Amino acid sequence: MVNRLDPAQPLAAEFRQDVQDALTGFLTEQRQVLAGIGTELDPMAELAEVFTGGGKRLRPAFALWGYVAAAGRPGDEAYAALVGAAASLELLHVSALMHDDVMDNSDTRRGVPAAHLQFAALHDAYDWAGSGEQFGRAGAILLGDLLVMWSDEMVHAAGLPLEVLQRALPYLAAMRTEVTCGQFLDVVAQAQHLRPDRLQDNVEQVRRVVEYKSARYSVRRPVQFGAALGDAGEDAQEALAAYGSPLGRAFQYRDDLLGVFGDEGVIGKPAGGDLREGKHTLLLAYALAGSRDAGRNRLLSLVGSPDLSEEGIAEAREIIVASGARDKVEADIESHLDRALAALEGALISDDGRQALIGLAHAAVRRSH
Repeated sequence: MVNRLDPAQPLAAEFRQDVQDALTGFLTEQRQVLAGIGTELDPMAELAEVFTGGGKRLRPAFALWGYVAAAGRPGDEAYAALVGAAASLELLHVSALMHDDVMDNSDTRRGVPAAHLQFAALHDAYDWAGSGEQFGRAGAILLGDLLVMWSDEMVHAAGLPLEVLQRALPYLAAMRTEVTCGQFLDVVAQAQHLRPDRLQDNVEQVRRVVEYKSARYSVRRPVQFGAALGDAGEDAQEALAAYGSPLGRAFQYRDDLLGVFGDEGVIGKPAGGDLREGKHTLLLAYALAGSRDAGRNRLLSLVGSPDLSEEGIAEAREIIVASGARDKVEADIESHLDRALAALEGALISDDGRQALIGLAHAAVRRSH
């Protein structure tokens, strides 16, 4: 694999293809493992390939450029091993998506039916006994579990020297723990009622969920993982943490806006889906805090309805915009982006790494999907 890294294009098509090639090669090997167990596992292998066949590849990019920030650009042999290690983060990411879709009862993922629906359709096509819905949810959960295990296997099989990998594994362990705990914090938050008399508490709760479910998992730990592979010093790691958390929060806040105002054909999932789920986002917390009683009560009556109509979604959007919440979230995104970029200014990292991480920061928050 030829190193074609360009700090001016940190998410270049060539890099994303290298990540895809690493994933394809690994999953091809795993398909043979599953085939040796039984043909019943063919759908597992097929859906693993389907759901790892797209995406922004931000987490692998943060990991690879974190390495460059610490150690400079690698040679071709080291680059191939680093891509394999970075690509393992995609398996961890997709595992979380599979579980997310079950918990949120989502219909689509990356423009195709969610895994639990595809497993349910398989059950129905063969006229198997029991509930197709229950079978589908079980299949998706187990696929997510399998991808977690494969992510660990892939990083160890990437070809990095053991002493190099060992100094980075604590960041990977923290990433797994934090995202799982963040998921549960989100489940707890979703189970609680949005109380008008505790609006500031709603905001603080959302911020804590975002930090652990998204910010650390999406940016901070991937970039620190890569930097640790490059033997980054303590000062560099602290600077990358100060870059990663605010940028990760800005990334999630952009996702929240797209979940309500995005183009369904671009984001790959139903527009307004977050409203139907009643998802507790910063956008919703701000909207409730910024609305008068009538608007607040109407918004509360709309969100969380699985069969919310297009007219209902449009009305909810109007209330959110009128409350000032959309503008407020946009301002938060810009403020967090500024904090992230400021953390890089005096950081003891390579010029190539700094340039690429600046570019990735803008790519993470100025996106349409």
